[in-house]
Amino acid sequence: MTKAIFPGSFDPLTKGHLDLIKRASKMFDEVVVTVAKNTSKNGVFSYDERMSLIKPNIEGIENVSVAAADGLTVDLAKQVGATVIVRGLRNSSDFNAESSIASMNYNLDNTIESVFLITRPEFQSVSSSLIKEIAHFGGDITPYVPQNVATALKEKLS
Repeated sequence: MTKAIFPGSFDPLTKGHLDLIKRASKMFDEVVVTVAKNTSKNGVFSYDERMSLIKPNIEGIENVSVAAADGLTVDLAKQVGATVIVRGLRNSSDFNAESSIASMNYNLDNTIESVFLITRPEFQSVSSSLIKEIAHFGGDITPYVPQNVATALKEKLS
């Protein structure tokens, strides 16, 4: 049985994230979406808020769960018994950053593999940072995030 984690800040969850979660769920026996703290970003939503925004969007995907994470990704993978870390790549900049992280994770624990999924074309320009920027200025984010996320972000920023 192969268990994977899909770590991210998910601040907020996007339709691109959901696409990757669904695709990973078809590749692995179990996927744990791990809401991680990114020390280089200031979050809009708390851990609990992010997890509560994710949960209704993964209902019905039987082999996917969500968990809060704090600390090193490889340590979390070991905690939950995962042997794979799933990451999404939108472009070459993501590849450069993620390959460095994957190399360091391998140095920390060579029993955990990193797997990269290429983002579908319709989601390549979507990032949580851009979504927050658009929402901040009152733009329509509904094409890019689930409805519950759009509503929560609008409430949070008003």
